Amino acid sequence: MSLQLQLGVKSDPIEYRYSYPWLFRLLAEEDVRLVQLGTFFELYQLPDEFFVQLRTQADDHGIRIASMFTAHRELGGFFRDEPGFVALARRNFERLIEVGALLGAKSVGSNPGAVLRDQMGSKPRGVACYVQHIKELMHYARQCGLEWLTIEPMSCLAEPPTLPDECRAMGDELTAYYRQNPTTTTQVGYCTDVAHGYIDRQGQTRFDHIELFEATLPYLYEVHLKNTDSRFNSTFGFMPAERERGIIDVAQFRQLLLESADKLPVKQLVGYLEIGGPKLGRDYSDGMLEEQLRQSLRFLKQAFLGGGG
Repeated sequence: MSLQLQLGVKSDPIEYRYSYPWLFRLLAEEDVRLVQLGTFFELYQLPDEFFVQLRTQADDHGIRIASMFTAHRELGGFFRDEPGFVALARRNFERLIEVGALLGAKSVGSNPGAVLRDQMGSKPRGVACYVQHIKELMHYARQCGLEWLTIEPMSCLAEPPTLPDECRAMGDELTAYYRQNPTTTTQVGYCTDVAHGYIDRQGQTRFDHIELFEATLPYLYEVHLKNTDSRFNSTFGFMPAERERGIIDVAQFRQLLLESADKLPVKQLVGYLEIGGPKLGRDYSDGMLEEQLRQSLRFLKQAFLGGGG
């Protein structure tokens, strides 16, 4: 199976900084046509009209909001035992699905959530709660017209799935559930970050970013593209100075994806540039975002797409 790679941008860095038409204009000028809409705090209460207008604004610039994904950890209530958390996470996830449908997105997703560090024994219960709700949400997403729900594997034991075995277990269970209910559910896949690795409490790298990425290949739907340091600590983009200090070899991931095409559940895969941008809310830094985006995107066109647009 041949694989077509595509490039897009997650909208996180413009949050509370620039308008969506500003981002759409920039992307059109760079001939990057796909956006993954990152969530923001007001999203869950805004009326449908806001998202209808946003879709029109994207269309006017030749941009497609193809995906939605949380920008924060606001849907992690499935791992909490206090009153109200699970119900709120479920209600907000349903609203996220509705918003994705309004925008014409094919997929909606989030990271599952976090186990509180002083309550690590609750992890199996939290995972079971999350998986059960995702199975139910697979039906709701299908009713709303979506094609995929997505999950981001994370970087620590408190935020499953992280370890390769965890990724495979969750991926296998949700894939099996879809295959048992192919006409009434969406598929579930991973939105895997190329900059995630697992370092244990002793500071030892147990699984690097390549090993964790490889574990998600049979379930991989989309990718987050960013740079990071050798400790998987700070994250940043692909400007020349950032490429000097970062460890992410984008061309290596491109080659891995192309060589693994037969393992993937999709024939088209989008890599979304996911960076926070410069310091938010400073006159000396906010204006730097445009150049960061342009330079990173131009680099990714070469390294991830192989030189094409």
